Amino acid sequence: MPEQLRLELFGAEHLEGVRGLLADRDVRRFTRVPDPPPDSFEVEWLARYRAGRTDGTREAFAAIDGKGRFVGFGVAPHIDREAGEVELGYIVAPAERGRGLAVAILRMLTEWAFSELRAQRIYLMIDVDNPASERVAQRCGYVREGVLRSLHVKQGLRSDTSLWSRLPSDPPLTP
Repeated sequence: MPEQLRLELFGAEHLEGVRGLLADRDVRRFTRVPDPPPDSFEVEWLARYRAGRTDGTREAFAAIDGKGRFVGFGVAPHIDREAGEVELGYIVAPAERGRGLAVAILRMLTEWAFSELRAQRIYLMIDVDNPASERVAQRCGYVREGVLRSLHVKQGLRSDTSLWSRLPSDPPLTP
């Protein structure tokens, strides 16, 4: 795991880093971020996550390295406390990819969801054309459940999504 990586609650101080993520073609391609993002999308995103933090339905974290730099983003875009289900997602800044940060972010998010939210099921929804993200899920102990065909619609185009999950009863991860 990358040295001294931490997650901190997403706030206004992270907006510049998020703007950088939104400029990345792969972020726009493989996430639910609109392409192109509307002006001030990151500010609206922050407002939605703050509202979700208040009502307990979503959460977002900035990933900060040991030098205090914004290197990515971890989200829980859907939290269903009654069902004990949490959806997670992760984005790494383009210049920081290939160093294991996505694995570190997802491991921290997973631990947070199990310990803080008492999740009984955590799931990831990954575009089938994003094998790098699927490798991250696998390295974090997630099980591929299958493919949801033609699930995601963006700009009139439909794409298939692989569904991955992790349960508290799954084998613990080794460091």
